[in-house]
Amino acid sequence: MPVLPSAVADAYARLTEVLPILTVTESGPGEQAPRPAGTLVHAAALAQQGPTLDAFLAWDEAQVLRDYGTRARPDVVASFGLHRYAWPACLLFTVPWFLHRRVPRLPVTHVWYDRAAGRMDVRPVSFACLPGDPAAALPGARVVPGEEALRAELRAAVAEHLEPVLAGFGPRMRRRGRALWGMATDEIVEGLWYVAHLLGEQERAQHELELLLPGATRPYVGSAAFRELTGPDGEALPTRDRASCCMFYTVRPEDTCATCPRTCDADRVAKLSAPAAA
Repeated sequence: MPVLPSAVADAYARLTEVLPILTVTESGPGEQAPRPAGTLVHAAALAQQGPTLDAFLAWDEAQVLRDYGTRARPDVVASFGLHRYAWPACLLFTVPWFLHRRVPRLPVTHVWYDRAAGRMDVRPVSFACLPGDPAAALPGARVVPGEEALRAELRAAVAEHLEPVLAGFGPRMRRRGRALWGMATDEIVEGLWYVAHLLGEQERAQHELELLLPGATRPYVGSAAFRELTGPDGEALPTRDRASCCMFYTVRPEDTCATCPRTCDADRVAKLSAPAAA
């Protein structure tokens, strides 16, 4: 039976509270599904390599030209587009797990995304939770025996959603298998890590993500890969080693992120120290 909105609604409300650029709206089986129009797309359509994906990526191509005055390669545009979908999509799963230990099942047929409005519409089909959770009495609940079983549910739920999306974007990105799942690993980790920082729980998120992705959890590639560097005043600077590259260096070679595999530790320290100094 479909899950009632209350099972994950509190988590989505908290997400929007700390990250106002993203709103998640739930609908039930008796309600009309959103109709794709304008910038609202059905996630299932992004997986089909058709006109919906063409229009979605045209937005990214135009954005690069507008903001940086240059055209990006088609595979780079596709990499940007995947990131801009997968980053918020992964939060649909990781935030309820992190906040309330509930993992919704959301196949691509049950998710809609409006990038211009910063809104995701979802229709969960079920959810997993732990024994003793009050939500276990709700329709659609599946009780699993413990934390590791719930982590397995989370990995499976994200993979179920992302697999067709990766298949849709992959040919445009000129990437397959391992490279695509490396990107999925990064989206899971960096999305929740960022939101946890806004929640004031970054250290707990690092620990939870290390347990979630220890490095041998197919189809994912790599681990959470957190580590610490030492700043100029001896301060600890948390960072991680991405499993993939977002390809932004092809647009602005001098402007790589602090977790990019192309960024050396000295440059990471400089980048991570700059906000504190400011």
